[in-house]
Amino acid sequence: MFGVVMGDPKNLKPLIEYILGVKIARIEYPERQKTIEANPDRKGVRLDVYCEDDEKTVYAIEIQTSDEKNLPKRIRYYRDMIDINILDKGTNYKELKKSFVIFICTFDYFKKDRYMYTFLSQCQEDGDLYLNDETTSIVLNVNGTIGEIDEELKGALRYMAGQAPSGTYAKTLDAAVKEARVNKKWKRDYMSIALKFQEYEEIGEARGIEIGEARGIEIGEARGIERGKEIGSLANTVSLVRDNKGEATEEQIIKFLRIDPKQYRAISKMIDANPDMSDWDIAETLLANNE
Repeated sequence: MFGVVMGDPKNLKPLIEYILGVKIARIEYPERQKTIEANPDRKGVRLDVYCEDDEKTVYAIEIQTSDEKNLPKRIRYYRDMIDINILDKGTNYKELKKSFVIFICTFDYFKKDRYMYTFLSQCQEDGDLYLNDETTSIVLNVNGTIGEIDEELKGALRYMAGQAPSGTYAKTLDAAVKEARVNKKWKRDYMSIALKFQEYEEIGEARGIEIGEARGIEIGEARGIERGKEIGSLANTVSLVRDNKGEATEEQIIKFLRIDPKQYRAISKMIDANPDMSDWDIAETLLANNE
């Protein structure tokens, strides 16, 4: 929904202006729902909003609804991928564009209760010296109470937090959301995402049984092939949760994978606590803990 609403420049341009306190003449979308992959074998990023203004400044704006405990490094990776996308092979570094990576969060990652956190590269030995690499990272907290920000932005953040629209801009966003909800194309796009998750599940179930049978034989008759199938199926669910954490909300993953919320949270907790642990070992541990 955020991507749909912000796909209209009349909704996006004021948001950027309120955040940065600047006036922008024009917003351009080189590519909507932009996906950047530096290498087929490396993790790519799919950006909610990727645009440029009339000065060729790049803006990547994301809405984040779940705290995956990795926001700073997520921002770092997004920023690096954007630079890779901008700079062609053999191009001088001077061609890198000024860029802003902006995350709008429904949680306060830094626990300071601020509306906005702005980060620049500052010299630690001399606080008046900045790297001036023309990159800025901004984190907005929809539940903040501290800091001086534009009243229209404040109303928009409260609206994103679930409150009634207050202010001209928030009411504009509310009208855009209501319009999108009755838009047939948006409904088709949403359903295509749902079907994609369902396809993942069906493929995963078959793969889980196959893996489970193979590993069940390895485990031996004492544990049995059926136990191997059970672990393999759960391991595949763990894999799907791991792949989609941060790309979709908790509610979306639970709905589309059709798993129990308690099971999702147990899997998510294990992944966060043991990032290097294999999907199989996580599944085996979870099953053992439930016995």
